[in-house]
Amino acid sequence: MLESLEAGLKAWWLPGASALITVVVTYVAYRLTLAVIHRFSRSRTVPRLFLDASARALGVVLCLLALTGALKAAPDDLPLLAAVQHVTTLLLVLALTWAAVRLTSAIGDVIVALNPVLEGQWKRARKVETQTRFLVRCLNILIVIIGLGAALMTFESVQHMGASLLASAGVGGIILGFAARPVLSNLLAGLQIALTQPFRIDDVLYVQGEWCWVEEVTATYVVLRVWDLRRLVVPLQWFIENPFQNWSRNNADLLGTVFIWVDYTMPVEPLRREFRRLLEEAREWDGKVATVQVTDSNEQAMQVRFLMSAPDSSRNWDLRCAVREGMVTFIQDNYPGHLPRVRARLIEQ
Repeated sequence: MLESLEAGLKAWWLPGASALITVVVTYVAYRLTLAVIHRFSRSRTVPRLFLDASARALGVVLCLLALTGALKAAPDDLPLLAAVQHVTTLLLVLALTWAAVRLTSAIGDVIVALNPVLEGQWKRARKVETQTRFLVRCLNILIVIIGLGAALMTFESVQHMGASLLASAGVGGIILGFAARPVLSNLLAGLQIALTQPFRIDDVLYVQGEWCWVEEVTATYVVLRVWDLRRLVVPLQWFIENPFQNWSRNNADLLGTVFIWVDYTMPVEPLRREFRRLLEEAREWDGKVATVQVTDSNEQAMQVRFLMSAPDSSRNWDLRCAVREGMVTFIQDNYPGHLPRVRARLIEQ
């Protein structure tokens, strides 16, 4: 046993050293080339974005290619040569899959970088980003499936099973379709959302009683950032089957309302003047809408609505809170007797 092991090590000594030197030289040459490219190129150019995203994976691929070439040049009578070549081929397939995924992911970053959010063009930029992110994730899933299939095909036992697998593909496809129905429905829903664009990245949505922003769109679900920094994860299929509010579908402008109940004896004109003064002092107001109307009344009081506009949902919320506080303070300081009252009639018996 020891003699055979010693003989095997002696047989592998020269080919193994040659293969190791080849891999080291390849890696050093790759790192030097990478350093030169980084030195003489700008960081935000398209080639650099692809290179930075896939640098590690490409380094592994080049080293494995060099190792494969060195093993092919080795003598055919080396012990365990076939096993080592098979492992190298398997690792090479996995490394190529990794590199392909990294390059595909870089496509999304490049497209987003080439379509920045410029003033007046935010809608187009968000549309491109949403479609790109989803399609890149679907393409990555396809690449991983193909890569794993190619890796499995390096085993002879799996290759022999190919004919029987093809024969049973129809039944297996039906079974797999039923088993993966939720995943497939979300994928199809995501494709529909990416094409029709009911919402985009950074859109403001009102979903299930929550005011939130679209933070991430994956192949099967959407991550929504709630106003208090919680994260709401919603399957894509839900957006196809349920209604929801998009507060920034065409533009981010929003109208906000504040309702205050006052007594019938309260004059409305001072409220209009104070409301206008508060808006002119507020940085959140965009100067477009400022309306005061009596919108409701009952047997005890009347309801006054203060309607205002703001550039986006966040500033709209802050503006509403500031106006509500200011109007209540104004009524308390100047018309305390005009707050809502409960009236009753006393009848003597």
